[in-house]
Amino acid sequence: MKMELQILDWIQQMRTPVGDVWMVFISRLGNAGMIWILFTCLLLIIPRTRRWGAALAAALCLDAIICNILLKPMVCRIRPCDVNQTVQLIIARPADYSFPSGHTAASFAAVAALYFAGAKKWWKITLPLAILMAFSRMYLYVHSPTDVLGGMIVGCAAGYFGSRLAAQLIRSWKQKMKKPEDRKNR
Repeated sequence: MKMELQILDWIQQMRTPVGDVWMVFISRLGNAGMIWILFTCLLLIIPRTRRWGAALAAALCLDAIICNILLKPMVCRIRPCDVNQTVQLIIARPADYSFPSGHTAASFAAVAALYFAGAKKWWKITLPLAILMAFSRMYLYVHSPTDVLGGMIVGCAAGYFGSRLAAQLIRSWKQKMKKPEDRKNR
């Protein structure tokens, strides 16, 4: 943890008033996964992007289960702001445990789900936001680098499996929606 705190302290030296505003804004976009949930809803509304929205929805659900129900309570890692209380937080101290970073995991679950679902343009557009969101959590001193790295790994795995799960559910649903005589002709 000592080396991680040194990295976080080095990031603290980069802080500026403008940076503080931007990092708080970017981090708040990820509160409760809201930006990714809204994006999922948008994709689900548009008929030609529904399969991407389904992949995103499945990935975010898997991510929430893995991060918030399984890993955070199992690992019980305290936040860097609780270890080094001399750093003045510019956001409210999060109430849950630190590992993995939920903001980062949700962001990378979204990017990975889009990538594995074949949304070539969208995963490239969302990747910079995911990276900024991950960085913002360290900038704000509420996550250590390994929390963020863990969030990236969990998010990418949730994105992969969520996209596969959504694809399987869509195939199954399409099969059930076929007329009975179409199924017999196979």
